[in-house]
Amino acid sequence: MAKEPAPVARLSQVSPEGRLDCLIIGGGPAGLTAALYLARFRRRFMLVDGCDSRAAWIPASHNFPVFSEGVGGKEMLRMLRAHVSRYGVQPIAGLVDDLRKGADGFVAGLAHAEGARSSVVARHVLLATGATDIKPSLPDLAEAMRRGLLRYCPICDGYEARGKKIAVIGFGEGGLGEAVFVARTYAEDVTLLTLRQGMVLTEDERARLAHHRIRILRTPAVALEVEGGRIAVRLADGGRHVFDTVYSALGLHVRSELGVALGAAHDRNFALTVDEHNQTSVPGLYAAGDTVHGLNQIVVAMGHAAVAATTIHNRCELPTDDL
Repeated sequence: MAKEPAPVARLSQVSPEGRLDCLIIGGGPAGLTAALYLARFRRRFMLVDGCDSRAAWIPASHNFPVFSEGVGGKEMLRMLRAHVSRYGVQPIAGLVDDLRKGADGFVAGLAHAEGARSSVVARHVLLATGATDIKPSLPDLAEAMRRGLLRYCPICDGYEARGKKIAVIGFGEGGLGEAVFVARTYAEDVTLLTLRQGMVLTEDERARLAHHRIRILRTPAVALEVEGGRIAVRLADGGRHVFDTVYSALGLHVRSELGVALGAAHDRNFALTVDEHNQTSVPGLYAAGDTVHGLNQIVVAMGHAAVAATTIHNRCELPTDDL
């Protein structure tokens, strides 16, 4: 029988005046992967989990290697937590609502899920806070999501919708770009919808949509109706159109507030920019996953975490010039 891994430092083992090697903020795929690496590096760290990972909403992912039959987001997170628990890692349920840089590193204010507060000092911080999808404000949204009829990532599951009748809800370049991506990759029957406002397109945008034979419905959508295994979209003018899958392309809210408040560089959507080590422009502050500028994919988030955690481990042995 294989020998169980030795436990690493937990919260209860870190004295109030002690300093962690790393504070991981976020318990999704990126944060849990970083915890696995740091546990195996035998580092003193803490993982704070807000328990609202975007990954939990995935009905089934088929482009996550190893899971050839697909894996749901909640099951994926359960397995990741079970894996790190073998090393004694116990995520702390709560939110870091304040992060500052002091003489001894970073000082974080933590609001625990049960209502208590505490502070943590860490030499390095890894932000794995992710992002949240901007959801269309439509009735029956939750049921459509639960049934996998309303989706957010054609890179993740567009293959399963190949050859079907697909709609994309979105504004501007985001909606247009996603509709074109779906049309040139997965399906010939693609419709672009709008929400709360009429569809206004430039001549170049109309030509681009026409080139890919994308249908345009200019009247705003006002409701979703689940019909067995399909989804109907009702428009403000009374029109009703039925699709196999609807993709929402309204964008993301990137949870980068802690990094931005420290002065970390970011793009126009507030996604953090990082170097080849996944360090932000703030020395000692790292970021991984959807909070980083780039491709929002689980395997990418895990790669970010592996790079950041390994760099943090190596720099723990170096002089503290990164502080």
